[in-house]
Amino acid sequence: MTNFLKKNKKYLFLLIADALIIILVAWLSFLLRFEWAIPQKYFFHLKNFIILSLLISLPIFYWQKLYHFSWAYVSISDLYRIIKAITLSNLIIGSIILLCLGFEPFSGFPRSIILINYFFTLLAISGFRAGKRIFSETLRPAKAGHKILIIGAGEAGEELARNISKTSLNLVGFVDDNELKQNAIIHNYPVLGKRRDLPEIIKNYEIEEVIITFPSVPQKITRETVEICRKAGVQKIKILPSMREIMDGKVTLANVREVSIEDLLGREEVKIDKEAIKNFIYGKKVLITGAAGSIGSHLCQEISNFSPEKLIAFDQNETGIFRLEQDLDKKFPEIPKIFEIGDVCDQKKIEYLFSKTKPDIVFHAAAYKHVPLMDLHPEEAVKNNIFGTLAVAEAAVKNNVEKFVFISTDKAINPTSVMGASKQVGEMICLALNKKQSTKFCAVRFGNVLDSQGNVIEVFKNQIEKGGPLEITHPEMKRYFMTTEEACFLVMQAAAASKSGEVFVLDMGQPIKIKDLAYEMIKLAGYEPDVEIPIVFTKIRPGEKLFEEILTDSEKPTKYEKIFIAKLNEINEEKLSLGLRKLAEACKEMERGKIIEILKELLPNYQPKSI
Repeated sequence: MTNFLKKNKKYLFLLIADALIIILVAWLSFLLRFEWAIPQKYFFHLKNFIILSLLISLPIFYWQKLYHFSWAYVSISDLYRIIKAITLSNLIIGSIILLCLGFEPFSGFPRSIILINYFFTLLAISGFRAGKRIFSETLRPAKAGHKILIIGAGEAGEELARNISKTSLNLVGFVDDNELKQNAIIHNYPVLGKRRDLPEIIKNYEIEEVIITFPSVPQKITRETVEICRKAGVQKIKILPSMREIMDGKVTLANVREVSIEDLLGREEVKIDKEAIKNFIYGKKVLITGAAGSIGSHLCQEISNFSPEKLIAFDQNETGIFRLEQDLDKKFPEIPKIFEIGDVCDQKKIEYLFSKTKPDIVFHAAAYKHVPLMDLHPEEAVKNNIFGTLAVAEAAVKNNVEKFVFISTDKAINPTSVMGASKQVGEMICLALNKKQSTKFCAVRFGNVLDSQGNVIEVFKNQIEKGGPLEITHPEMKRYFMTTEEACFLVMQAAAASKSGEVFVLDMGQPIKIKDLAYEMIKLAGYEPDVEIPIVFTKIRPGEKLFEEILTDSEKPTKYEKIFIAKLNEINEEKLSLGLRKLAEACKEMERGKIIEILKELLPNYQPKSI
């Protein structure tokens, strides 16, 4: 009994409090009706009215869960439940009394009391529930600690402020550019001005931390805001990520994170038709090669969000597959999954994989990607990126796969590296096989992925941690960047839109100077570029370009914004077949120079750079 009381003391307290309120409100209703002097004969009605109210109201309050929410933080939805419960209970009470007006125990009952009682019960019950919150917010004590400013007084900022109000954090107020929000009070915190007023606000209120809550604005605005705050002397700059990153859609303090380089690159997000992707993937068996890599692992996760019949993850990276299995089993326990370890160059293993799993869709992400390394080891680039693709693509045709998606790169356009050349040959293999039987092939080209393994961001982070210097091959080096999430959604969107034999290209906005990227990363880490962390220029590495092309004038637009179809030359299958035979022989004999010459024969636009 003691344990029961301890466990349910909050519910019992509220239940007793509601019962007392119902009794007092009923008594007050009679007092008001009879001008503070209840005639003796109506005390009988008062007693019966109280008993009926308790018998009807308390079970309805429990049914509507009025005893299950936190009464210290009553929300609008909680108040709505209170109104609904009181209205329903009073409708039932009123109906019973009106039906029994000619009978005992309610014969001659004053009908106006029903209405008076309803309004006072509503006021008393909701006021009691909200009382603690009103008291705590009105008499909020001054909070210690560093002063925080929220930039953005929209829904996300408002929700974050509500979360902060329940903590000991010292929130000063908001900044927002919306004219209608100026001088407004949100959760007892004022809107202090606009972004242009930030230097003055930061100085006057001694702000030490800002939290940017712009989930939907262009990244250019975020970058400008960060720069204003930096110049005003704020060291702690945090951000609330886009709503797409917040899985459950509820903004909490746990979502707030440090500003990252991805937040500042100024790229507009690509609009994605998720319904088309769902129709493409839902209920299908999907195979991802290179599943443990940056793109492959993220593809596995995003594809799982669209409920495939089965997910098949294939990679030669044993540790990567182990981690992927742990992650996906935790996030998507309901989706059947197969995890296979193997090499795409192992034709027997590939044939076994396809015959065992019978995939409907294949995303071929397995590839060697590091440009200088592949120029030094061209035979490995050819074996993996060309013959690995050939093995997987031929198995797809043999097993009647519906669609084969080849993940390519911007480096395949007018290639100067072995890696770029090998990916263009991979595209050619897919387009040649597209004419065979029923399997539909397409390829997707995109630029550098920000958070991929071994990318320039990762390299710079490591160099900053060691105190520098940051090494850049050339001051004019430029690259296009996108996030892994965008890359994966693009791949899926293109695959869903593909009819047959297309090479899709993304308009990735403006390229970014690697030098500017380095400066921004040093400042994000809290250092002064070229003062605390030096930047040095080395030389262009084998196969590198100063600038990677993405689009030419020959691309055709699709119905999806920023997604285009590249115009390609007709594939000479006889020439391709002969070139593949020559490459296989050159790889076998480790004739690296000959491999380059054969690639040049296959690709007239391949102009290798020997630095």
